[in-house]
Parts: sequence; structure tokens; C-alpha cells
Amino acid sequence: QVQLVESGGGLVQPGGSLRLSCAASGSIFSINAMGWYRQAPGKERDLVATIRSGGTTTYADSVKGRFTISRDNAKNTVYLQMNSLKPEDTAVYYCNAAGTLSGIAIGEAFNYWGQGTQVTVSS
Repeated sequence: QVQLVESGGGLVQPGGSLRLSCAASGSIFSINAMGWYRQAPGKERDLVATIRSGGTTTYADSVKGRFTISRDNAKNTVYLQMNSLKPEDTAVYYCNAAGTLSGIAIGEAFNYWGQGTQVTVSS
């Protein structure tokens, strides 16, 4: 009922930048929060950053000052600007959206994940 489409991953050298995008579509009445998580090989999926509909943001300590999350509410799209990338930022990055549905399921809560996009930081 809700689809999340991510883009923007790739290979970048240490110190470089990438911008991830995630667009939500489908039977959406409202989105309360969108965020980015990442999972490195052999590790659990961890929070990177979240942003609520009012603009409140949360960041993992490891990315504070380097990553910026932003959101276009009209387009149901969230962005992650990643600067000063380090090899330890290498992971699959997943978009997440939580909100309420429209249509026949109006008012029901949803929580969906994107398919993931690979970010590799290497020289």
C-alpha cells in the first residue's frame, strides 16, 4: 500500500559526498516520520537519522556534523546529504517511513522500508 523508492547510492572516495533520496507513494494520508538506517555486513541495522513532519531531527552520534537529513513534505520525499564520508560509513542504507494510510484503510498506521541502496566509501 506504500512504496518507498531510494536512489543516490554508489562508490565514493573517503572525504567525498553523496546524496540519498527516498520517495514515498501509495495510499498515504500522512507521514509522521521518515528516516535512514544502515546495515554493514555482519552487523545489525542501525539508525542514521530521522526527521518528523514538523522538522525535528535525530542523528546517530557517528554522523553528527557530517550528515544532514531533510524532507519535502509536499513530495513525501526524504533526503540524506552525506559529507566527509569515511570507510566506516560503508553499508546498505535503508529508508523508513511511518504514518497513516488513506483510502479504505484510512487511519491505519503503517511502517514501511525501502529496498536499500549501497553506499561504499573506498579509495
